[in-house]
Amino acid sequence: MLPTFFSSSFGFVLTAICWGCTNPFIKAGAVGIQNIKKTSFLEQLFFEFVFLVTNWKYVLPLLLNLSGSAVYYLTLADADITIAVPIVNSLALAFTQLVEIFIFNKVSSKAELLGICIVIAGVFLCIND
Repeated sequence: MLPTFFSSSFGFVLTAICWGCTNPFIKAGAVGIQNIKKTSFLEQLFFEFVFLVTNWKYVLPLLLNLSGSAVYYLTLADADITIAVPIVNSLALAFTQLVEIFIFNKVSSKAELLGICIVIAGVFLCIND
């Protein structure tokens, strides 16, 4: 079995990848839901739900995202939560931005790219502390 440091660090990064890399795909998979217009609240809710659960472009990344939550839960058994939360959330944000840049061709400013580098450097410092 790996020492706690390595297993926690791996779990943090795996969770961040699952959460961050799927966020843009979930957003893209939900495109079109705004076109559903029904008269009652319950009918609207039902048709939006059916739209989402029958759309593989939404469900597949959502399942991968939720598997990241399972990894996060398992990682917390061996990790300090005061370190886990900032590391995982900041890395997820960085992975989301990178996926939007490289897969969805989103144009990012130099400030955003610098921010990603600073986040990754900060996470590296937290993990090595």
